[in-house]
Amino acid sequence: ALLENARLDLERYRTLFKQDSIAKQQVDTQASLVRQYEGAVAVDASQIESAKLQLAYARIGAPISGRIGLRLVDPGNIVRSGDANGLVVITQLQPVAVLFTVPQDLLPSVLKRIQSGDQIAVEAWDREQKARLAEGMLASADNQVDPQTGTVKLKAQFANDDGGLFPNQFVNVRMKLDTLKNAIVVPPAAVQRGAQGMFVYVVQADRTVALRNVKLGPLDAQRQAIAEGLAAGELVVTDGTDRLRPGAQVDVGSARPEFKPPAAGAPKGGGKRRSKDGG
Repeated sequence: ALLENARLDLERYRTLFKQDSIAKQQVDTQASLVRQYEGAVAVDASQIESAKLQLAYARIGAPISGRIGLRLVDPGNIVRSGDANGLVVITQLQPVAVLFTVPQDLLPSVLKRIQSGDQIAVEAWDREQKARLAEGMLASADNQVDPQTGTVKLKAQFANDDGGLFPNQFVNVRMKLDTLKNAIVVPPAAVQRGAQGMFVYVVQADRTVALRNVKLGPLDAQRQAIAEGLAAGELVVTDGTDRLRPGAQVDVGSARPEFKPPAAGAPKGGGKRRSKDGG
């Protein structure tokens, strides 16, 4: 208000000076007063900006969006900008990344899909592999193989819009690299390892079992693909295989099969399941 009034008086004095009604000194004095008030206003504006900056320091904003954890300080605690622990930990949930490993034998197939620009779908399942938690895409692959485990790390990214994935949560990952059409699949328990490699016990027409060497294909939690050595519709033993010998007889019709001793006197064995076509 003082500045505006001083400016009005200055305009009046200039008009009067042009009419030779006042001295030039009075006009100069009024102009000096206007400049003084303008300087005071500038100082006040600077102080206001400084106060706004100090007020901004009193508000702490999160650098990212996510889920906030338990606070690390309580009301009344003294905090400093250099405190290592900070106030709270914020974990980003959308999107969220999942790290997992695959055997190095699958690395060529993975890299081929990545280099071709394909989007590789990845699914996250719960610990029991009964519920699918989220669907995402493969984001990247590590640049080296772990020599101790023979695996390579992969990272998948999930939008996690429904919050189905939680930081540090254990999940099982399923990644589809290819589709096997008309594949022969058996329960993983049917496959055994022997001196000659991988094999299964096949139930023959006379209800005796025969050892059949097989070449394995891809494996998931519930199915093992058989690339060679087994035909669709053949019965394979899935339980008690450690007590079986070639030639042992089995009771196919019982709910819990019991094995009959073979002519060679082999010990009793366990159950079986039918191999089936899968996709």
